[in-house]
Amino acid sequence: MEQREASKRNLAIMWFANFFIAGSMTMVMPFLSLYIDSLGDFSEGYVRTWSGWTFAITFVTAFIFSPIWGRLGDRHGRKPILIMASTGLAISLFLMGHVTSVAQLFILRFIMGVFTGFIPISQALISTQTPKKVAGRVLGTLQTGSITGTLMGPLMGGMLADNFGFSTTFQLTSITVFLAGLLVLFGVKEFKLEENVENATNLTRREVLQFILKRPMLVSVIVMTMFIQIAHFAVQPILALYVQELNGPANIAFISGLAFSITGLGNLMMTRQWGRLGDKIGYEKILIGLLIAAAVVYLPGAFVNEVWQLVVVRFLLGVTLGGLMPLRMAYIRQAAPIAIQGEVIGYNTSLQFLGNVIGPVLGGVISGYYGIASVFIFTSIMLLLSGLSLLLFYMKEKNAEKLAHSAKSKPKQPRMNLISDKR
Repeated sequence: MEQREASKRNLAIMWFANFFIAGSMTMVMPFLSLYIDSLGDFSEGYVRTWSGWTFAITFVTAFIFSPIWGRLGDRHGRKPILIMASTGLAISLFLMGHVTSVAQLFILRFIMGVFTGFIPISQALISTQTPKKVAGRVLGTLQTGSITGTLMGPLMGGMLADNFGFSTTFQLTSITVFLAGLLVLFGVKEFKLEENVENATNLTRREVLQFILKRPMLVSVIVMTMFIQIAHFAVQPILALYVQELNGPANIAFISGLAFSITGLGNLMMTRQWGRLGDKIGYEKILIGLLIAAAVVYLPGAFVNEVWQLVVVRFLLGVTLGGLMPLRMAYIRQAAPIAIQGEVIGYNTSLQFLGNVIGPVLGGVISGYYGIASVFIFTSIMLLLSGLSLLLFYMKEKNAEKLAHSAKSKPKQPRMNLISDKR
């Protein structure tokens, strides 16, 4: 009973901590290029180039360090890692408000990427305290915290920058990240449910990778993360241009912001419901269904004629994508032992960050050669192939389980006495 109350308290605290972290991470997105422009007398091409590099470098370092943080959390506990991550993020953001050159900002964004494992580590922490039968619902609830922060972060960042300036905004943002760390330090109690306690020894990195590679379905779910992020981020840098094509220059900032945020609203509305449904009928089934549904609703984006049609498409995309993150985490919770879950989630997060880097670049290249509408067609095909691939691995896994079960249940034939009676 005491553990149940502690797990509920930890979930509530981590919800708010993830809200602060996700909000803080996205607060600077609306004005990052403007901040770079304010650091000197630069050409437009220089600002665009370094805005892209400065934005992307955080995901590159996060791609490298996510499995490392996950492994350290598995061995030494997740709470200390969460405190270290929030402290590193807070210091990086605070110092960004005092830079005097683009190079300094780039280096700090690089360092910031080292400490971006807070949200996946928090998911691993809550996972170890959650029974498997409700993992989808609980992790879906936790996911709404980061989604809400992601929705409100850019809005708050833009308002703060307009009213207080870029430097003050970075400093205020660092305070919210530091507050998230304090919530973890004083409010979270780390433990494992009795059903989750294992006697397994620590595995080497090679053994963890071998564990993953021997399970095609688990590999497919982890790799799928990268393709989802590529599909989601491919259209992000050019969405404002697409809105301008459809609607003209009138209210371009507001309408582009609406097209961006409406996906998060659909995500927020359905995340917990998809997780609950996955608990009932299986995470793999819902993952496959949502990937195929996302492909279907994304395709009309290439053929819209009015901006409201694009907004509807983006909302439906958010509804379908809303369950993918908690369902992936719940599946990993089910497929991987507790002793290595942090590291497995770390590999999943690494591919997520890699998709964040590849997506915008790929979307820019495709739109440059074939037009913005072609990006919607490309991403729709990618999501469909991901869903069909996952379905194929799922069917193979179930067939293998049936064969193994039938082999075990088949009655053994009595051994014949082949020794002849010698007289």
